[in-house]
Amino acid sequence: MPQNSTKQFAVVTGASSGIGYELAKQFAENGFDVLIVAEDTGISDAARRLATTGSQIESLQADLATYDGVEQLVNRIKSAGRPLDAIAINAGVGVAGPFIDGDLRAHLNLISLNVDSPVHLTHRILKDMVARGQGRILYTSSIAATMPGAFESTYNASKSFLKSFAEAIRNELKDTGVTITVLMPGATETNFFHRAGADDTRIGQSKKDDAAEVAREGYEALMAGKDHVVAGSFMNKVQATMAHVLPDTVNAELHRKQAEPESAHK
Repeated sequence: MPQNSTKQFAVVTGASSGIGYELAKQFAENGFDVLIVAEDTGISDAARRLATTGSQIESLQADLATYDGVEQLVNRIKSAGRPLDAIAINAGVGVAGPFIDGDLRAHLNLISLNVDSPVHLTHRILKDMVARGQGRILYTSSIAATMPGAFESTYNASKSFLKSFAEAIRNELKDTGVTITVLMPGATETNFFHRAGADDTRIGQSKKDDAAEVAREGYEALMAGKDHVVAGSFMNKVQATMAHVLPDTVNAELHRKQAEPESAHK
């Protein structure tokens, strides 16, 4: 990526498909040079498709669920030799089904990617942003952050952590020129539910929001410096609002009805 470019520089993680790809497209179409990152080989194809926007696009294949993978990304950002204007920390994964029956390694990998990685990456990039007095960070959380996730226990907990962490950092940075925004989508048309093993659930079979629209709302909220945005359908906003009113026991039961295995057939 050219160091003498006059464009702003953005990074998007989890960008090979879904919301991450669409976020990268938003940045590219709005004049940013973009470094996109994902664990899978599809990241190279995503870079080729995004190159048609006219922006400079580079890709990095790295496993951000590992300490070394995050450091690999940090080193790549530093090697660009230019300020990081914005980053969308979007990479994440879900694990569906009864916790007691699940693969422990899968749950621990989820925590590494959804929790450890954002904390690690934020700590590495934030000091330079604060020193410059400008920068934007977007975290992809979820409306799942507002409720206990029966049958998606570690996923909802991880998104709740991420939202709380982001809001705390935002407050700490309120006089620095660096803004923190949380993107909170509902069920979105991506490969998330298939990868999580939730195809046979009611939510897995439900009508979902368009990833491009969710990304557009997230990008616009980021650029406006908002603290968070509940993206997608009006029902997402209703659900997020009600979750703050209802007891957690009720929220957990409501989530169960959507996420319980084979609930799509009940």
